[in-house]
Amino acid sequence: MPVELALYQPDIANNTGTLIRLGACLGTTIHIIHPTGFPFSAKSLARAGLDYLDHAIVREHTGFAAFEQWRHSERRRLVLLTTKATTSAYEAQYEADDILMVGRESAGVPDAVADIADLRIRIPMREGLRSINVALAATLILGEAKRQTDGFTELK
Repeated sequence: MPVELALYQPDIANNTGTLIRLGACLGTTIHIIHPTGFPFSAKSLARAGLDYLDHAIVREHTGFAAFEQWRHSERRRLVLLTTKATTSAYEAQYEADDILMVGRESAGVPDAVADIADLRIRIPMREGLRSINVALAATLILGEAKRQTDGFTELK
């Protein structure tokens, strides 16, 4: 099972389209946890997703409870990227069955969702700065997780 990426109630269509495009290029399934803060359609994602949307594997979940039910049935570990974590994303050990999750651009995830995560990680950055764009953060850590789990071996 390869590492996959989940977007918790994304707010910004361009970030979502960018991450779906990334998923298409890296062969990574992207999970969209509804509701989104924009109309979730090919039209709203087209600017950032370009013509890559047809090459992506996107799995939609009606809400977090539906995602959690699916995740537990698949026995997947949930790794949350959050500015509130103390563990560096670069000290973490990733597993091939991980689902990396990023929160909403405007609010992250609720505490109840963060508490469910099996591992909470943060990207080290300069003091006094809040966060990195969610699409960039997901890209950095997806790359690290794929590197650690030999997730690039099938790509040429």
